[in-house]
Formats: sequence, structure tokens, C-alpha cells
Amino acid sequence: MSTAILTGQPVPGSSLENDLRSLGFDVRVATDAADAETLLAAVPANQRVAVVDARFVGHVHALRLGLTDPRFDAAAIPGAVTARPAARPALTRALRTASEDASNGSVVVGILAERIADVLDTDLYRPELGELVAEVPRDPQARNEARQAVTVVDDEAIRLRTAVKSRDGFFTTYCISPYSRYLARWCARRGFTPNQVTTASLITALIAAGCAATGTRAGFGAAGLLLLFSFVLDCTDGQLARYSLQYSTLGAWLDATFDRAKEYAYYAGLALGAARGGDDVWALALGAMVLQTCRHVVDFSFNEANHDATANTSPTAALSGRLDSVGWTVWVRRMIVLPIGERWAMIAVLTAVTTPRITFYVLLIGCAFAATYTTAGRVLRSLTRKAQRTDRAAQALADLADSGPLAELFVRILPRSPRVVAQLLAVAGAVVMVLAAWIDGPGWSVVVCAVVYVLVSAEVVASPLKGALDWLVPPLFRAAEYGTVLVLAAKADVNGALPAAFGLVAAVAYHHYDTVYRIRGNAGAPPHWLVRAIGGHEGRTLLVTVLAALLTATDFKVALTALAVAVALVVLVESIRFWVTAHKLGAPAVHDEGEPA
Repeated sequence: MSTAILTGQPVPGSSLENDLRSLGFDVRVATDAADAETLLAAVPANQRVAVVDARFVGHVHALRLGLTDPRFDAAAIPGAVTARPAARPALTRALRTASEDASNGSVVVGILAERIADVLDTDLYRPELGELVAEVPRDPQARNEARQAVTVVDDEAIRLRTAVKSRDGFFTTYCISPYSRYLARWCARRGFTPNQVTTASLITALIAAGCAATGTRAGFGAAGLLLLFSFVLDCTDGQLARYSLQYSTLGAWLDATFDRAKEYAYYAGLALGAARGGDDVWALALGAMVLQTCRHVVDFSFNEANHDATANTSPTAALSGRLDSVGWTVWVRRMIVLPIGERWAMIAVLTAVTTPRITFYVLLIGCAFAATYTTAGRVLRSLTRKAQRTDRAAQALADLADSGPLAELFVRILPRSPRVVAQLLAVAGAVVMVLAAWIDGPGWSVVVCAVVYVLVSAEVVASPLKGALDWLVPPLFRAAEYGTVLVLAAKADVNGALPAAFGLVAAVAYHHYDTVYRIRGNAGAPPHWLVRAIGGHEGRTLLVTVLAALLTATDFKVALTALAVAVALVVLVESIRFWVTAHKLGAPAVHDEGEPA
């Protein structure tokens, strides 16, 4: 349990103690500064502590925002300051120096907050309160005025409104969030956690995939409805986290990972359902997964490349800002990129009223257009901005590239080419390899092209990825690897090869998504041994081409299945171990408010 230490003279009729208890604090009253230090020392070192001025007047939600957010080690609002275990030493030192500056042996909490800000290595978090009241009145008249201000503003309405993501797609904003926020409040009042709602969303989506796999019209209709309900729950878990401030590292990982698992499992369900009706759309399902994953890698790579770049402006960005100032263009541009809300709604409707083949055709066309639009805009921004990329950004791109032992070997022994030449050779190598697989099918010509691809892909990562367009390197590698697996499985022309390839790409894509989420959570990339164990992108690509050339079509299908299982087991076990351990060790909570996926 967290502890709140009240300082100063108690105010008759104040509800402050009850408000703090409602937020989960064990309230203790300090008679003077020395007593406050004693009470602070008595609190176990692994617990949160808040020091609150007894004269505080304000909304309960203002206290909640200032004193219970798990994402920050230390935070303050007028009249209250809090510290998690990592910032407790700073709180102790600040309390000592603040009490020395205060009069009559009391603790001036405003001074205390400033002292903590001076002692801490990081900034003291001060939440934006907006209309919420948080004051320390100096006299009875000011206290009455503050109490009247509290009664005028409905903090529950503000809490509900701010539970909704500040930047979201049109469908989510106008068709889901107006009622899902109330579902989030219902869940909060009954003790449900965001992780439980996230899990319920996953289970609902898997049931939807199972309904689609039946191949019946009723099954497709039920699948569409269940997919939409899964998305409602997907919105609810984030709103519940914001409503109740239940942020966690594990929760952020579950939310992001389950979103991908739900969508790609649904693709597989559609493909199974189509197969029951005699229509093989596994190539379309795998193509949709490849395209969607590459879109995400483009987003991740661009954002990481420009995360902390200096002089990060461009005429293209300025034009984008001017367009955003015109209200309707904001929604049009958000819909064009086909975010998760619009995409899932489209998939659900098409599943219910058309066929899986038509659903995948429309999905592929829509995602291809969205990918072209976003990538072209980001290329223009990169070419026109004068940004200096940092070492952190270069390392993030190198981690996203997922280069394995073969690339490491050739980086050491190959001579360095000019940067532009290396980039062009990497693009050419990837394109030629996929084309060779498409034209020749499984054979040694593709293996030769794969060997060349290994060489040129090593060359492009030999230097730090700080160039204007180096953020395109990770998505290029993803497209080359996934595309080669897709084409070779399709060319094998044996029943079961494409589903096996779907499983392999899904397992590898999970590893790539996991890399992104670790970087976003400031946890670094997956361990080097893991990247080596699964071969890196170039090693896996070469292995698949060799297996396709050496084995019969039936044996190639078996080999793809075995490889998919092996990769999935290794990356899943390590990923789950890492995130569960990070959660148990109290890793800083994170919450993603970025672009809708």
C-alpha cells in the first residue's frame, strides 16, 4: 500500500484524508518537519510515498493524476508531491532541506517539490490539470473560493473525457469511443484490470477467427460481429488504463502484441474458411500479413530514426502542419492511412457480406495505397529536412535491421563501398532475389541470388545508419525475407506449403514486433544470442532458398513447418521471460499514445 503523509495544521471539515484513502493511500499525520522525516523513514523502501499539505483543496482526480501515475518516479501538483521507490532518496533529502527552510518546524510542500526537482536526475512530472482544481488556500476566504471552484467542475466528466486517446482514427473517435469509455468505467468500478480486458479482446478475436474458419455464411457474419466487438474491447483496455491510471510495462506489451496476433489469426481464419469452400486464398492472407507488417516496420523505423534528431524540420512537415490546421483534412488524412479502426471495420463488413477472396483483395489494395501514401510522404520529409541523427537512432535502426552472424562475418571481411552505392546494391539485391524466386521458382539460381543478397545486406549495415533514408533499411529487409518465403511457398505448388509459410512469417514477424516494443520501452534490443540463434534476416532467407532447392515440394513444406515451430518456440519463450521478469522487477510503466496502428 502507498503512504500519504499529511503536513501542517489539520483543517476542520476537510475531506482530504478520505480522498487519499479512496486512492489507496495509508494516511499518516505529521505534527512537524521532524515527525514527517520519522514517518517517511518508517515506510518500507519499496512503497510509494506522498507528502501532502493538509490545507489542500482540489478534485480527487487531480490527486489521482498527481500522486498515483505509475509511469513517473516523482510527480507533484500544487500542495502535494510523491515519489516511487527509485526517487525515495531524493524525497528524503528534499524533505530535510525543505524543513530547514520552513518556519515553525512545518513542511512547506511547495518548497519540497522544488527541492526534489533539484535533487532528481530527471524532470519532476507535473501533470496538466486543465479545469481541475488543486490549490493550497492561505486564508478562509481563499478556501471557500477554492471549494466553490471544485463544485463547479465535474471531475468525473473530465476523467471520462481524458480516458479517450488524444489522437485516434475517425472510426474509433466517432463510432467506438463515445460508448467504450463508459464500458471502461464499468470495468474499473468492478475491479477489472486493463490486462484482463486485453485478454478478453484476444479471446474474442480468436473466436471470430474460428467462426470465419467454418466457411459458412453464418460463420462469416458472426466473425465480422465478433471482430468489431474485439475492437471495442481493444479500445476499452487503453481507456481503462487511462481512466484508472493502471499503466504497466507488461500491459503495454500485451496490448501491442495481442493486436497483431488478433489480426493475423483472423487472416488465417478467413483462409481456412475459404479453403473449406474450395477457394485457396492462403497466398492472399500471407500477402496481407507481409504488407501490413512492412507498413508497421516503416512506421517504427521512421519514428525511431527521428526520435531525438536535431534540426528536425522540413518544408514537407510545415505543409503537413498547415493542412492539419484545416479541420476536415485531419480526418481525411487519418482515414487514408487505414488505421486499425477503419481497417478492422472494413474487414468485418466485407467478411459478413462478401467472400474471403474479395475481403483480401480490398484489404491489399487499401493497405498498398496507404503504404504508398505514408512512405512517399516520409521520404519527402527525410530528403528535405536537415536533421542530425543521433547514435541512439542509428543503434535502434541497426537493431530493427535484425542482422545475424552472416552479416557480422561479411562486415568484418568485405571492403566498404560508398554509402549510396551500398544502399542501391541492397535494394537491387532484394528485388533480384524476389524476382528470381518468382520467375525460376525453387532452384539454385535463387540460392545464388540469396548469397548476393546476404553480401549486399551486410554492406549496407557496415556503417552507422544515420543517412536521410537509412530508416528504409529495416523495412527493405522485411520485404525481402517475407516476400521470398511467400513466393517460394507459392511456387512449391503443394498443399500446405503456404500455411506453413504463413506460420514461419508470423513467428519471425513476432520477433520483429518484439524488438520494436523493447526499443519503445527503453529496454534495448533482444539479446544478441537470440538474433544469432534464429539466424538473422539474411541467414533465414538463405536457409529457406537452400531448403527449397534441395528438397522436394512435400519435404519443403515439412521443413517450413519445422522452422516455423523452432523460431516460434525460441522467440516466444525468451520474449515472455523478458517481459514477465521486467514486470516483476518493477520496470517503469509505459503507455503508447502514438499513431494508431
